[in-house]
Amino acid sequence: MDLNAQVSHLQKLSEAWIPLFLQYGSRVLLAVVTLGIGWWVINTVTRKLGGLLALRNADLALQGFIGSLTNIILKVLLIVSVASMIGVETTSFVAAIGAAGLAIGLALQGSLANFAGGVLILLFRPFRIGDWIEAQSVSGTVDNILIFHTVLRTGDNKTVIVPNGILSNGIITNTNRQPTRKVVFDIGVEHDADLRQALQVLLEMAQDPRVLQDPAPQAVVATLGENAITLSLRAWAKTGDYADVVAHFNIEARDRLKAANINIPAPQRMVRVVQETAAQ
Repeated sequence: MDLNAQVSHLQKLSEAWIPLFLQYGSRVLLAVVTLGIGWWVINTVTRKLGGLLALRNADLALQGFIGSLTNIILKVLLIVSVASMIGVETTSFVAAIGAAGLAIGLALQGSLANFAGGVLILLFRPFRIGDWIEAQSVSGTVDNILIFHTVLRTGDNKTVIVPNGILSNGIITNTNRQPTRKVVFDIGVEHDADLRQALQVLLEMAQDPRVLQDPAPQAVVATLGENAITLSLRAWAKTGDYADVVAHFNIEARDRLKAANINIPAPQRMVRVVQETAAQ
């Protein structure tokens, strides 16, 4: 092949390839630039998200998990977008990802519910480790909060594992959230008892260093029952002293009322005996 033929061949190739290069080269360049900028933006957003979770005192494990999950999802979406910019058909790819996600979601439905509940608990903190809570007919001290379940330790030292899904969707009573608790102590006295003296005895019983004097303790007549008159002592104590104050009232009430000649009636039960005469 002579020189003119080679030049002519190269000219034809250039005429065929240069438009394609200009067309797809610009797309590739734009896609590379988009990928680089998007990658940097995603990393920045992930760091900002981690800082926001840290400001909310979120669990360290939750911070790392949410940050990694967000980073992966955003980068997968970025790669799919960049591939579509180049001209790659992504419809089937997106459909495959959606189908796989649906299948996984159906297979792990219960686990995903527990996972979502764990995220909500770790994020909004309805209780913390060391709190005494009552939930799902179980009460105990929170020993650990994990992403799928919460570990409770009951008063008799049993370990109870509660799934976070039902825990986050149910009613939770947290007895440690408030700094103080109200103690309501009820006791019955006989009908002929001196009520004013009995109320004064209860108020004197509340003069204990563990009982708060602001608001001041109150002693009132609660009910006039058939077998006894119920008196109620209402006082406030620090949350940490609540159990000790209740025990103090239970121990002191009988002896102090007895010393004041005020009797606590014993439980009464009426038994009716019916005698039937045999038919003659």
